[in-house]
Amino acid sequence: MQRQGVSILVADDHPIVRAGIKVVIEAQNDWRVCAEAENGREAVRLALEHKPDIALIDCALPVLNGLEAVRQIGKTLPSVQLLIYTMHDDDGLIRDALRAGVRGYLLKSEDDRELVAGIQALMKGGTYFSQRVAESLRDQMLNGAKTVSPQTLTAREREVVQLVAEGESNKAIARRWGLSVKTVDTHRTSAMRKLNLRTAVDLARYAFRNKLTEP
Repeated sequence: MQRQGVSILVADDHPIVRAGIKVVIEAQNDWRVCAEAENGREAVRLALEHKPDIALIDCALPVLNGLEAVRQIGKTLPSVQLLIYTMHDDDGLIRDALRAGVRGYLLKSEDDRELVAGIQALMKGGTYFSQRVAESLRDQMLNGAKTVSPQTLTAREREVVQLVAEGESNKAIARRWGLSVKTVDTHRTSAMRKLNLRTAVDLARYAFRNKLTEP
């Protein structure tokens, strides 16, 4: 059967937030939530399975953070429109989201009408940003500011940083990925060297500061 209307994947680790988003989306004619994910890894899997028109993703997701999820979705499914919907408005995070390929960036503090307007804009091939986000982008363009960000790490290194910050051991990460402990340790060591960090605590602090995960 041919798919009708606009299909939207929602990724947020809070069930009540997903439920609220779903109410807003499905109140619109021909819009539907085709899948819900509670972590970034699940978001990528469900995107590949359902091939939604829009992927609406929070930045601070467990297992695999939202930015890495949108990078992977955008790489494998370039037709999916990527929309960040989050409480975080950090300038570095906004910049990294754009580098990851998002077309829209909305704050959860905005009115529900902003969410509807953002989805409508992306479906028409446009972009959409909350006012605070648009101001940040304007200031960055005017000032030409450059800062060190998680973008300096490889995808595997970013995942290791997040999982270590979430309390995973090298052995647990290796089991999750089906790799050797030595390979995981190599990624971890490389990330710490690039970031000039010495301990797992330093790595966790870096992950929290750069919104790769939440404390």
